[in-house]
Amino acid sequence: FVGRRFFFYSLAGMMIFSAALLLHVPVFPIQDPLLKALTAGIISGIGSGVILKSLGSGGGLDILSVILLKRFSIRIGTTVMAFNCALIVASLFRFSLDIVLYTLIYLFVTTQLVNLVVTGLNQRKAVMVVSPAWQAIAREIMETMQRGVTIVNGEGGYTGHPLRIIYSVITFQELSRFKEMVRQHDPQAFLVVTETLEVMGKGVGNQPHW
Repeated sequence: FVGRRFFFYSLAGMMIFSAALLLHVPVFPIQDPLLKALTAGIISGIGSGVILKSLGSGGGLDILSVILLKRFSIRIGTTVMAFNCALIVASLFRFSLDIVLYTLIYLFVTTQLVNLVVTGLNQRKAVMVVSPAWQAIAREIMETMQRGVTIVNGEGGYTGHPLRIIYSVITFQELSRFKEMVRQHDPQAFLVVTETLEVMGKGVGNQPHW
C-alpha cells in the first residue's frame, strides 16, 4: 500500500516523536481554553503536514490516512477528522460538552492545516477556454508558460457552430498571469477555472509519492 521509504520514514518519525515526549513536554502559558485549542491545532496541523509532505508520518492514523488517499483519493484531513469525530461522539458520555466542543475546534484547525500544507499550498487549477483565438492562446500556454494543452472538439449549443476548447492544468501562482494572457488575446473569451483534488503527471503533479 505504501512505499519502502514511507515505511522507514514513519518508523523513524514514531521513534523520534516518542523520545521527544519522554525528554521534554512543552507547556505553553495559555489559560483560555479556546486559545489552547487553536494553538494546539495550529502546531499539530503544521507539524503533521510537514512530516507528510516530507514523505513520512507520525504513525497511527497518519498511515491509514495515506493509504486511503492513495486507494480512494480521500483527503488526509478528512480521514483524520472522521475517525476522531467518532471517538468524540463516544466521549460525550464521559466528558463535558465544553471539552468536546473545544476538541472539535482543535481537530478542525488541525485537519485544515494538514490539507493546506500537504496539497493546498501547491494547489493545481484546471482551466478551460473557449475562444476563436484558441490557436494563439494554446501556443502561448505551451511556449511561454511551459504547460501542456489538450484541444477538445466542441459545438455551440445555441449556434451549432464547431469550436475548440482548450484544457490545461496550471499552478495557483500562474492563474493571474494566465487570465491576463487570455484577456489580451480575446477579452470575450469564455474561461472556466476549477480546483483539482489531486494531479499526477510530469510537470504538474502536486501529490507526494508515499
